[in-house]
Amino acid sequence: MSSVCLDLLKNPVLFPVDTVSVWCVLMGSGMRRIRRRSTAALTADTPSPQDLFLSISDSCQLTLDPNTANNHLLLSERNTVVTCSNTVQPYWIHRLGIVTWPQVLCRESVSGRCYWEVEWRGDRGVYIAVSYKSISRKGGGRECVFGFNDQSWSLFCDSSRYTFRYNNRDTVISGVPVSSRVGVYVDHRAGTLSFYSISDTMTLIHRVQTTFTQPLYAGFGLSSNSSVNLLLSAK
Repeated sequence: MSSVCLDLLKNPVLFPVDTVSVWCVLMGSGMRRIRRRSTAALTADTPSPQDLFLSISDSCQLTLDPNTANNHLLLSERNTVVTCSNTVQPYWIHRLGIVTWPQVLCRESVSGRCYWEVEWRGDRGVYIAVSYKSISRKGGGRECVFGFNDQSWSLFCDSSRYTFRYNNRDTVISGVPVSSRVGVYVDHRAGTLSFYSISDTMTLIHRVQTTFTQPLYAGFGLSSNSSVNLLLSAK
């Protein structure tokens, strides 16, 4: 991969959707392109900046795991949509114990490079997270909530701002417009985790540099009447 490709990947703070530089990266990568379900307007010859990540990492085909879901979370659309409901869902009785907080993990682990997108809804916000499978999920304390421990990293999204949280420490993000669509990029070996606001542009919200010691799982925490939809699928 050329040096310009590496530079763009290391610092993709803001890409206009029609940027020609992304096409340069794709042409040099020699890797399979994955299409998004998005209907964003693009020229015929210019891929979106999201395609940059998908061509490099191959997009993740993620599905929600009912065995990790709180009993008020309704999974639908072949376990790609989760909604917080006032009704107790039937599948919770098949689990060993009850997941106290309204959270759910995905079934598939992430141990390489991976990119996925979600669309969220909810006046009270949602958590978009990655977590180790070893996170405690059945206690009543906040240590079980994504981002309130050293087993998970979360981005809280509401209508006014983003807040990154790890090990019960908050980083309030300023200067990034809030979008209902968020992209997540993980390079497990490099120890990087990035969140992106997706609209007509792809804007870096927050990036973490750390050392991951276990496989990661995408996770979501919901509030009343909120929902999260996994948008990305490999083709």
